Amino acid sequence: MKSVLVLLLGALAACGLSSNTTTTPSTSAAMTTTTASETTARGSVYDFSVQTIDGKQVQLSQFKGKKLLLVNVASECGYTPQYKELEELHKKHGDRVVVLGFPANNFGGQEPGTNEQIATFCEKNYGVTFPMFAKISVKGDDTAPLYQFLADKARNGIVGEAPDWNFCKYLVDEQGHVVGFYKSKVKPMSDELVAAILK
Repeated sequence: MKSVLVLLLGALAACGLSSNTTTTPSTSAAMTTTTASETTARGSVYDFSVQTIDGKQVQLSQFKGKKLLLVNVASECGYTPQYKELEELHKKHGDRVVVLGFPANNFGGQEPGTNEQIATFCEKNYGVTFPMFAKISVKGDDTAPLYQFLADKARNGIVGEAPDWNFCKYLVDEQGHVVGFYKSKVKPMSDELVAAILK
């Protein structure tokens, strides 16, 4: 009987089914690999260079250490008054977040002006002092590289949405990683957005 038991245990061990065998290490290794892969795949907005509204090239990495709120803006939209709250957010919480405005004419032709006209409009009507950038496309075949990244979950790790109207907002953390997307109707000074910024 004893010899039969020994043979049986030997057969089980050969098949990898002995009572001392566990699958935990391989499972943990797989999870670690997945996590490492996800971390590697998650890019940063700091990889991008953009042109300011007055024609200067800047690296977004210059804003390291603060959250960023990237907004596709327009001068002739029902949401255009949000410029006022964006400026309020900039002044009230500028120590925590940098508001970045990106004029775009993708939705209903509501940003027809030149960069110079847009800058004048923003300053004259809303006293905008936060950074404004050159007019770009935020959706479609000619989408700017930065906005391609912001809307691609495989690249940014979190968000898979492109703007569907003017004044959509992407929130980026202090390390340059995308952490949230907010539709046009979410006001810049809303409890929801301010809480995320101050988190």
